[in-house]
Amino acid sequence: MTGTQIAYYFLCKRKLWLFTNHLDMEQNNEDVALGKFISDSTYDRKKHEIHISDQDNDIVLDFYDPKTKTIHEIKKSDKMEETHVWQVKFYISVLESKGIEGVSGEIDYPKLRQKVKVELTDYDKQELKQIQKKITEIIQSGKPPAVINKPFCKQCAYYDLCYI
Repeated sequence: MTGTQIAYYFLCKRKLWLFTNHLDMEQNNEDVALGKFISDSTYDRKKHEIHISDQDNDIVLDFYDPKTKTIHEIKKSDKMEETHVWQVKFYISVLESKGIEGVSGEIDYPKLRQKVKVELTDYDKQELKQIQKKITEIIQSGKPPAVINKPFCKQCAYYDLCYI
């Protein structure tokens, strides 16, 4: 399981299935490139990016401050804030599973000059287990879920694959 899969679960289950089944359409998407630029220019990634091996997955945190035990996730817009919050909650749970206690999160929106604090509760931990179970069911199904047909689909890297 990765943070991207958690985020896609909330955003679009079809995108989750396509991405996880190695149909990666994001390398040429302008919105993805802009988000990466914002993230890269907010923190010096080479100094602050953390890679965590978790079973078969490589989990990448934008920035982790070990002094304050704070995970920072950089996002360009707060339009999908619930998605971002659950992604950070997942990252907190991964660090806790590695024995790091007292971790919190912060979503940074540099363009908006806003920050959102994120904590992981016992309820969230149970909810994450259910989410991970549902993600596994989705990605192991033989075909992708139906197109969701939302306004944000037009900006999605997978738009052509879903609608053409």
